[in-house]
Amino acid sequence: MRARVAARLTDLGYAAGWQAVQRVPEPVARGAFDAAGRWAAGREGRGVRQLRANLRVATGGKLDADELDALTVRAVRSYARYWQEAFRLPRLGTARILRDTLLPGQEHLARARDQGRPVVVALPHSGNWDAAGVWLVDWLGGPFLTVAERLRPESLYARFLAYRETLGMRVVPLTGGPRPSSAVLREWLEAGGSVCLLVDRDLGGGGVPVDLFGRRATMPGGPALLAAQTGAALHPAVSRFSERGWVHEVHPEVPLDGGTRLRDRVQHAMQGVADAFSDGIARQPEDWHVLGRVWADVPPDPPAGERG
Repeated sequence: MRARVAARLTDLGYAAGWQAVQRVPEPVARGAFDAAGRWAAGREGRGVRQLRANLRVATGGKLDADELDALTVRAVRSYARYWQEAFRLPRLGTARILRDTLLPGQEHLARARDQGRPVVVALPHSGNWDAAGVWLVDWLGGPFLTVAERLRPESLYARFLAYRETLGMRVVPLTGGPRPSSAVLREWLEAGGSVCLLVDRDLGGGGVPVDLFGRRATMPGGPALLAAQTGAALHPAVSRFSERGWVHEVHPEVPLDGGTRLRDRVQHAMQGVADAFSDGIARQPEDWHVLGRVWADVPPDPPAGERG
């Protein structure tokens, strides 16, 4: 009973916050979330300390302690901006999002479309990937399919599912659906649809080994496997914020030519995705929002008072 009550309160809290943030003027919402980001950074919880450790790797260990601290604060504020926009995105409207979006590399997607091929877009948790989705739905002239991690409580997962579908996306759960998500994605691509997947964290634990920022990690092999199975074009893309909007940089197609065995081709292609991520994230690392562990040998940094 206690767990059910807590879950219900969590869902109601999100619902109330969602409504409140949409009702206040945009400058007020931005200011409030920015202040919350500064506060969260100052508390130095485990997620923030893991983010600091991740950013140290992403910047090649070149920053001194003060510079890394400042970057971490900017990154937490950027993450707060993502959530502020997530709550308000339907209210912003497609016209506003398209107006304030830059798409370097858009020609790579256009080439695949001219060839009559669907696309698999692989993204990291960077910038505002929901805003990228709004642009892609408009560009495709219809929905794309994506996968979402199942949240608890279930009512909260349903709320986020409904939210993303209002933006024009179609969503299947990573686990617990009536059919395996991989089968649904493959059929969608074979029917000519396109797919977007966030793949900079290996949530399932069965990913392929890659070098990310020069350090061994694992990433889900799904994007490359789907492209190999269906003939879709595999394109990494990295999102970041601009002062007034969003930048979504699309990288060239990653070839599936890494050997004769499917496993080798998938691993080789995902290394190409990891290389594109390393390049794109390094351009504006404060917009990379990964508060979980990416590399097995990179735990959270210790609190400030315990650092040598």
